[in-house]
Amino acid sequence: MSARIWLVMPTYNESENVDAIVRSVVSEMAKIAPGEYRLLVVDDGSPDGTGEIADQLAHEFDAVEVLHRTTKDGLGRAYIAGFEHALDNGAELLVQMDADFSHHPRYLGSLLKGAEDADLVLGSRYVAGGAVRNWGPMRKIVSRGGSAYSRMILGVKIRDLTGGFKCIRRSVLEAIDLTSLRADGYVFQIEVTYLAIRGGFTVVEVPIVFTDRAAGASKMSWQIALEAMMLVPSLRRERPRQLTPS
Repeated sequence: MSARIWLVMPTYNESENVDAIVRSVVSEMAKIAPGEYRLLVVDDGSPDGTGEIADQLAHEFDAVEVLHRTTKDGLGRAYIAGFEHALDNGAELLVQMDADFSHHPRYLGSLLKGAEDADLVLGSRYVAGGAVRNWGPMRKIVSRGGSAYSRMILGVKIRDLTGGFKCIRRSVLEAIDLTSLRADGYVFQIEVTYLAIRGGFTVVEVPIVFTDRAAGASKMSWQIALEAMMLVPSLRRERPRQLTPS
């Protein structure tokens, strides 16, 4: 089904969260853009029944759809599959968000409002008004350090380069060439933003409060983050792509 706004939400073993987050997103979007959106849950074959719960929600809500993938091959791949599906079905604005309430639906209005004047809007933990809750000291160091390191290496001013709560215009994703993107979680987040900046698109940050999940197991570890950071210099070394803002 075609829609102007698509929200893409990857899931893997989120049976404890998916029902509540989908209902919350539907409730919020019904106030913001009734009849103009679809929520796409991209499930990577979760063995805990997440996909089946999502299917039940899709039967309950016309605006909800589920894309089932049979392999778990990276967050980036899940987002790319969701983006391609949304673009094929008329998406003009695409919102990416996590399924564990760390990206709370109450900020969807701010992201979509920001997209009225920008090509890429980042829900930022590290601008004025933004914050992180329920993280231990090591994860705070890794996250802030990763963003600072990436900012220095890539020569950009964005404060929260590793964040995954974004609203992206269709023109950005079409210019980037989704098939060329990396599949790694942190590197995927950094690369999309970096390519948008380098291509001359307008990128802005709006504050969010990121609250660590209360249910389910985190998919991120400091080892994964550090491995991703090792790949950041390769983004700078890549030959510039010819991106053309619309």
